[in-house]
Amino acid sequence: MAATMKSTVSRTVAPRSFEAQGRAPVKAAAVQAKSARAVAVRGGSFIQGAAVRAERKSAVAQRQVVATVASATTVETAHGGVLVDLMVPADEQAALIASCDCELELSDRNACDVELLSVGGFSPLTGFVDEETYLSIINDMCLKDGTLFGLPIVLDTDSEDIKPGMKVLLKYQGLNQAVLTVESKYLAQKPLEAKNCYGTTSIEHPGVQMISFERGQYYLSGPVQGLAIPERPFPCKTPAEVRAMLPSGKDVVAFQCRNPVHRAHYELFTRALDAENVAEDSVCLVHPTCGPTQGDDISGEVRYQTYEVLKEETNNPNIFWAYLPYSMHMAGPREAIQHMLIRKNYGCTHFIIGRDMAGSKSCLDGEDFYGAYDAQDLANASTEKLGMKTVPSLNLCYTEEEGYVTADVADEKGLTKKNLSGTKFRKMLRDPAAPEIPEWFAFKSVVKVLRDNL
Repeated sequence: MAATMKSTVSRTVAPRSFEAQGRAPVKAAAVQAKSARAVAVRGGSFIQGAAVRAERKSAVAQRQVVATVASATTVETAHGGVLVDLMVPADEQAALIASCDCELELSDRNACDVELLSVGGFSPLTGFVDEETYLSIINDMCLKDGTLFGLPIVLDTDSEDIKPGMKVLLKYQGLNQAVLTVESKYLAQKPLEAKNCYGTTSIEHPGVQMISFERGQYYLSGPVQGLAIPERPFPCKTPAEVRAMLPSGKDVVAFQCRNPVHRAHYELFTRALDAENVAEDSVCLVHPTCGPTQGDDISGEVRYQTYEVLKEETNNPNIFWAYLPYSMHMAGPREAIQHMLIRKNYGCTHFIIGRDMAGSKSCLDGEDFYGAYDAQDLANASTEKLGMKTVPSLNLCYTEEEGYVTADVADEKGLTKKNLSGTKFRKMLRDPAAPEIPEWFAFKSVVKVLRDNL
């Protein structure tokens, strides 16, 4: 390299109270960089009829003039119409690395963003956003062409030496993860970003604290070329891999979580398959985020173990599991939109919107930053633009007489509800002398993993 410099994104530990498959990918022309490849994805509606199928086959035949069709399974259209694949072929990587002018060490959060850019999780983006796109997202929640986008994907730095035109080798824990060709460098407008994306400028919010103290003052924009995927204890399938795993021609309901799955969660996402707007023979993709989250959340490695034992214990053929290398922002409604577009890229047609999804509380007084149904309201209002349907999260409770039912049914029938708070559950986990944790609340296999890793 002509010059070598490392800029490490500073990290600030969050306060303890923070919980800080229409068709398969089709290779197309290079996107913004010599080695970047776009994957055109079409279709995704579940319309029946010979005429429609014939039309689709004709469209595929026309596209084969300029692209090779990898397969003919039916999957959901990628967000923006193109499933991006920015990974550079192995035989081109050495020359690309040698052409770099400097290095930049990625934070855990930024490494997740680079990975999702590289594999198409953030499609249609092909790199970190420029200032105009950044402002469009934070002000209008869309890209410059009007495509809906919840949160800006940015790469921060405090380095004064990195300038437009330079190629930057992005490294993560000794791994050459990607190359960024810098097209622009601009000052982050953090107060505006905080106010519009998180709904507050208060550093009592973990997302505001993150952009205020962890991120550098400048944001870099430009195309990304992926070199490698970080090795993690939890394997994260790419959007193309998840799409290949899912059954063709079926509705796929996505369930997002960042905590271990307990009985109520399992009841929630299995019952979602019976929702009125979900077709028969649908499946559910449980797709937890295993990247950085709030400071007092259970680590991604332990959460992954709980999901794996639960997958084996339940052995449900209608439930598929995959893991997402995504860094939580706790941005409430905006983050719900981000989660939906990501899951659309992974081949999902529906998304379960939970109560107070991606919500956050003040680290000082515990007050919620968002209303309980703010995320649901914004998601429901955005389904047409997203091209994805929502499935409301059922308000379930456990009763002595009938097991899990909706709260309104329990009230109407006068059933006896049973409750176990999260605080009490955590205390019981840590206390060997505590009574057995009831199986109506948590799966035994999950409890064992949690206790083994306390």
